[in-house]
Amino acid sequence: MTPNAFVRPERTLSTFAILCAGVAAFAVPQTAMASGTRAGTVINNTAQASYDSGGSTVTVDSNTHSMTVAELINTTVVWDDSADVGTTPGATTQILTFQVTNTGNGEETFSLAANGGIGGDNYDPAVNLIVIDDGDGVYEPSQDLVYTGAAQNPTLDPDESITVFIISTTPAGVADGARGGVKLTAASTTGTGAPGTTIAGAGEGGSDAVLGTSGGDSDDDGFYLVSSATVSLLKSATVLDPFGGNDAVPGATITYSIVATTTGSGSLPNLVINDSVPTGTTYVAGSIRLGGTTLTDATGDDAGRFSSNAISVALGTVPGGETRTVSFQVTIN
Repeated sequence: MTPNAFVRPERTLSTFAILCAGVAAFAVPQTAMASGTRAGTVINNTAQASYDSGGSTVTVDSNTHSMTVAELINTTVVWDDSADVGTTPGATTQILTFQVTNTGNGEETFSLAANGGIGGDNYDPAVNLIVIDDGDGVYEPSQDLVYTGAAQNPTLDPDESITVFIISTTPAGVADGARGGVKLTAASTTGTGAPGTTIAGAGEGGSDAVLGTSGGDSDDDGFYLVSSATVSLLKSATVLDPFGGNDAVPGATITYSIVATTTGSGSLPNLVINDSVPTGTTYVAGSIRLGGTTLTDATGDDAGRFSSNAISVALGTVPGGETRTVSFQVTIN
C-alpha cells in the first residue's frame, strides 16, 4: 500500500510472526494511483505456515484479516498563468487562470471561492465571476460554466484536474505598474480542518474520511499588473512674415507644431491628433507633416487629413515613453 493511503486507525494491519520453517505470507495485490490506493478498497491478508508430516507437506492458513482503505482528502490549487496578467484602469473582463486538482484517493466534491482583497498588493481587483472551463483550457463565455454556488460544485475523481477562470474588473484610476491579486480557494464539502482529522463513514464507499496534508482545502493567489499610458500635448508656433521677419502681420505664415508625449508602461491605442484652423487664418494646402514626413490632405491614403477646416493625424497605437510631432501651416488673412 502506498504511504499516503490512509486506513482506519482502529483496524491497523497486524504483524504476523510465525516462527517456524517455511513460513510464507501473501496479500491481494492492489492497483495504486499517484493519489494512493482508491478509497473503499478492501485489503485482505492471509498468512500461511507449512511443515513436513510423514513425508508430505501440510499447510495451515491463518484467518483472513480485512480492512477498508479510508478516503484521504487532499486538493491543490495552482495559479496557472505564466506571468502577471496585464490590465488597464477600468478594464472589465480580465482573466486569471487556475488549476484545481483532487490529490486525494477518492471521488470528492469541492466548493470554490474567490477573494480580491488579499492584502500585500497595490489594489483590490473586483471579482465578477468564477468560471469552470469546459475542458479546452480557453475562456469561452458561451460554453464555460459560470459558478454561482453549491449547484455547480465540481466533483473530481482522484488525480482529476479542472481549469477555473477568475474574471475581474480593474478599478478606474489605478496607477501604472500597480499589482492586484485574487485568491482562489477550493474546499472539500466533506470537511476541512487539521491534517489527520478523521470523519467517520464520510469517505467514498462508506469508508472513513481522513484530512490529508492540505487539510481538505487549498488556495493560491493570481495577479494582475496594470499597464497604462497617458499622453500630454505641447503646442508651439513660429511665424514668418512677408518681409523675412517674425511679425504676425497679414500675409504671414504660422507653422504650428504639436508634440505628443506618452508616458507609462502601457500603450495608447488609436491615438489621434486633431487641431482646428484658427479664425482669421487660412490653411496652407498640403502642409501637414508627421515628424519629417509630409502627409496629404485627402482622407484614407495616409495618416493625415484636412476636413471641415481642421487637420487630423492618426498615430495608431503608441507605447508609453515615446513622442510624435505633428505640424501644419496657416496664413494670416
